[in-house]
Amino acid sequence: MDNYNSSSSYPYNSPYGYPPVPSPYPHPNSGSYPPPVYPPPVYPPPPSPYYNNTSHSGPLPSPYPPPGPPLTSHSGPLEYQYPPPSHSGPLPYSSYPPSPAHSIAPPLPQSTLQHQSSFQHGSSYHHHQPSAPLHFSTAESYSEVPSRVNSFSGHHRQDSSSSVDIDDHYRKQDAGYNTPTYPSVYPPVDDLLTKVHISDNSTSVPASPSVSSSPLTLNCSSIKYPNNWNASHSGPIESSAHPALTHSASFIDSPHSQSLQIVPFSTSKGSLKVVALHGNLDIWVDRARNLPNMDMFHRTLGDMFNKLPGNMSSKIEGTVNQKITSDPYVSISVSSAVIGRTFVISNSENPVWMQRFYVPVAHYAAELHFLVKDSDIVGSQLIGIVAIPVEHIYRGEKVQGLYPILNSNGKPCKPGAALSLSIQYIPIERLSIYHHGVGGGPDYFGVPGTYFPLRKGGTVALYQDAHVPDGYLPNFQLDNGMQYVQGKCWHDIFDAICQARRLIYITGWSVWHKVRLIRDAGYASEGTLGDLLKSKSREGVRVLLLVWDDPTSRSILGYKTDGVMQTHDEETRRFFKHSSVQVLLCPRMAGKKHSWIKQREVGAIYTHHQKTVIVDADAGNNRRKIIAFLGGLDLCNGRYDTPQHPIFRTLQTVHKDDYHNPTYTGNTAGGPREPWHDLHCKIDGPAAYDVLTNFEERWWRASNPKGIKKLKISYDDALLKIERIPDIIKADDVPWLSENDREGWHVQIFRSIDSSSVKGFPKDPKEAISKNLVCGKNVLIDMSIHTAYVKAIRAAQHFIYIENQYFIGSSYNWNSHKDLGANNLIPLEIALKIANKIRAHERFAAYIVVPMWPEGNPTGPATQRILFWQHKTMQMMYDTIYKALVEVGLEDAYTPQDYLNFFCLGNREVNDSDNSSAEPSNNANNPQALSRKSRRFMIYVHSKGMIVDDEYVILGSANINQRSMEGTRDTEIAMGAYQPHHTWARKLSDPRGQIYGYRMSLWAEHLGIIEDCFTQPQTLDCVKKVRSMGEVNWEQFAADEVSEMRGHLLKYPVEVDRKGKVRPLPGCENFPDVGGRIVGSFLAIQENLTI
Repeated sequence: MDNYNSSSSYPYNSPYGYPPVPSPYPHPNSGSYPPPVYPPPVYPPPPSPYYNNTSHSGPLPSPYPPPGPPLTSHSGPLEYQYPPPSHSGPLPYSSYPPSPAHSIAPPLPQSTLQHQSSFQHGSSYHHHQPSAPLHFSTAESYSEVPSRVNSFSGHHRQDSSSSVDIDDHYRKQDAGYNTPTYPSVYPPVDDLLTKVHISDNSTSVPASPSVSSSPLTLNCSSIKYPNNWNASHSGPIESSAHPALTHSASFIDSPHSQSLQIVPFSTSKGSLKVVALHGNLDIWVDRARNLPNMDMFHRTLGDMFNKLPGNMSSKIEGTVNQKITSDPYVSISVSSAVIGRTFVISNSENPVWMQRFYVPVAHYAAELHFLVKDSDIVGSQLIGIVAIPVEHIYRGEKVQGLYPILNSNGKPCKPGAALSLSIQYIPIERLSIYHHGVGGGPDYFGVPGTYFPLRKGGTVALYQDAHVPDGYLPNFQLDNGMQYVQGKCWHDIFDAICQARRLIYITGWSVWHKVRLIRDAGYASEGTLGDLLKSKSREGVRVLLLVWDDPTSRSILGYKTDGVMQTHDEETRRFFKHSSVQVLLCPRMAGKKHSWIKQREVGAIYTHHQKTVIVDADAGNNRRKIIAFLGGLDLCNGRYDTPQHPIFRTLQTVHKDDYHNPTYTGNTAGGPREPWHDLHCKIDGPAAYDVLTNFEERWWRASNPKGIKKLKISYDDALLKIERIPDIIKADDVPWLSENDREGWHVQIFRSIDSSSVKGFPKDPKEAISKNLVCGKNVLIDMSIHTAYVKAIRAAQHFIYIENQYFIGSSYNWNSHKDLGANNLIPLEIALKIANKIRAHERFAAYIVVPMWPEGNPTGPATQRILFWQHKTMQMMYDTIYKALVEVGLEDAYTPQDYLNFFCLGNREVNDSDNSSAEPSNNANNPQALSRKSRRFMIYVHSKGMIVDDEYVILGSANINQRSMEGTRDTEIAMGAYQPHHTWARKLSDPRGQIYGYRMSLWAEHLGIIEDCFTQPQTLDCVKKVRSMGEVNWEQFAADEVSEMRGHLLKYPVEVDRKGKVRPLPGCENFPDVGGRIVGSFLAIQENLTI
């Protein structure tokens, strides 16, 4: 791509000859969350013979020998690897610092890995804390360990690229870069999705190895399932996951199996108890010994060279006279989902990792697998497996030892091959960090283990929709005599841009120069965003736009294409071409070391999805400060809307030149338009500078031109160095609101992004760990958005309210299609939160608002797949809740919908003769004609937000699906915030701060009325009231008679019975007017586009 940086981007080196400028404010990771000291495992002396002939992975009692010389054990560069060609994300790992010498072997002096939490439920995403001594003496002391809730499941993928020396990776750059050839249609919905097969088995969990002292056989019928776990896992565990692979202990990872950690052979011969794990796993992967040499090709090649004449041999081999052997790493999985992975150590048969993983788990499993692999140029070979029964760790005791690494025959892969491990499980009941809500206590440090720390003393404005007319929604009385007054998002953005004096930085999935920000009567301006930005640029303001480059929108030799996604990227670039406004069209690209297939997938499927506006603002005393807007609203067509959400009445006025409805094709005259509901916010204070840091890191990565383009254009001076501008307050100097200010906010910025999209991430995995980044193969990942969601859900005490464009996840716990790879923890964490509250006989409620269908044609295969995955997610959650009710004997007293409900939004308008427009014949029977006749359409929920207990809010650009949460797919940004004086912990009763007012205002918009019970959403009265109103609204929406709708909140059109079974509504299996099955449909293909 035009602006892709071919040179090294680590660290902030300048390709233009001027020295790098030191950061004007402390590194985002400067705030530390020191973990306790954790000693390395100490192993007892051997009481019995070294090996036995069983297939179990019991600890080897012999002492661990001293490691070999540093060069062979851990002197080589640490390597982190890219995922396989079709893998949608790397397998991150995390580590803790090495421990002092212990009785088994002296530590290596160069092993100084920083502390990192390895977080990945089913996909390895672990954010970590800055390094500090680690110690755990009792189970209760775990309450002091900051939560690693960025456990992620989407990365349980097999590795399939060669390991690359990290230093070489950043020293040796390609001479040029060939722009990838993109498919002609984006997204490649059916072309991409027709060639990959997905398993139809309802149970995809591989065989579970045994660790008993005698040979056992996994008898599926004898597996014991706990009564308190999800019914979706009632099927047996397969005794052999992939029989075709059982012939060999080593295999090359398949590019089509990255969403599972396949155990290619059965390692158990007995029955195992399946146990529900919900809490954290504390795992120490110390070292391995006596690994076999898996690099047979290199060894054969070396033997061939040795037969050549001496001079020729030395010329060919160069200085490579050292032994070429395995490049080992360890992949940790539970329920076939990867939860951790060590870094790769080159050429070592006695590798020393000394890595610690503190992993949140919400899995149902019979054992924990440690797969020792050899990283190869193509894929990776399995060396052997260590399997630990979950039953052995479930009680919370530490399990540690030296375990034989077994092959498919149940014997060591090589005599003496063993892995040194320590494991301890801490159930969620013993993790006190989750017991006091959000912001509990004076020592609350926000979400730990993230790139950006919690910033105190700021202010936040919360927005619903692009605009709220004066007086349309009620104001709400808050504590301390305050009132909640709705903000006007695009008004405030317009004013902020107008008042900027130094800089205006905008990022977007789409930015359209023709959009009008101000449209309400009395303030309407014919000026467009493009005109405004040009005007500010002429005033000397630095205006930079960083916009996703849609690969299907091109302007080649005068031939212009708008692109399938109609983001107007090329149109906007052309508009600003001869102005001083600088526009960077930024393609979503994989790193240079990714495989060709992976680069094609990333470029064609994934996007830059962040939406931010950053400006300087008046700070008083002739000083300027940085403020930032972020959320779900792009500055483009189709986004302007109000709480009325008109569908016909504004087609000739407010939306005359802003029609948007991708549900229909062809002539769209006469509407209806697609109403748009969204959430956004403004941040003023220290956290706004973190949003600026994100922009700078992305701009630096995108702006360095490649090859000959360096001679054509230069962006070296585009970014202002705010530390050189005297009147702009630096981040360190931003005045905080006093801790005693009852209206102050604490704010934290989160992201989903990797090092292929930013410049500034370190190149050394050890340094990356200290900055709370997850390491993959030649890619570093910030996936703190997922961390923040899981942390907030686990800490919730009363209710959760979610609005999101998508709701898909925890596929490893579905009753089928477990291997899909949509493994973010969010849906299951919500279900388990409710289940735990039921067992405690406490009230809890979750309200989830999603679109009626994903944007586009609801009958299309991609849309139907998304609806199918959403249905599977719903079913898994309701199954979990029903099982909890049965466990405590409350299934007759309550139903799953007394705790969890799904909603959507819709509107109907009676025909207004004064606003009628030319319409095609009413005799037409196409979806658009039917919608015009019925005068109805869904309100598209594009929000990406969650409110917890009226005390904590998360808003941003990230959807609840794998694309947004994984960190290596779509790039995202979000914020989490709370008012410390308006929390349950501080007030000991219902908070009545700005977040409470925000939720009440949203409910007033959606329901058209306010009821007293809305002030306590967790109560059964409130749940039943909101659900009944949603059911009435749906009946009105679906009725043949056209009537004006007062409320827009509709009960999602599925039937949930008392046992939690989710089915289509009787007589309403398809969406009205537009068609398409409400519960979706599924074709036997697997892909990454729709999850």
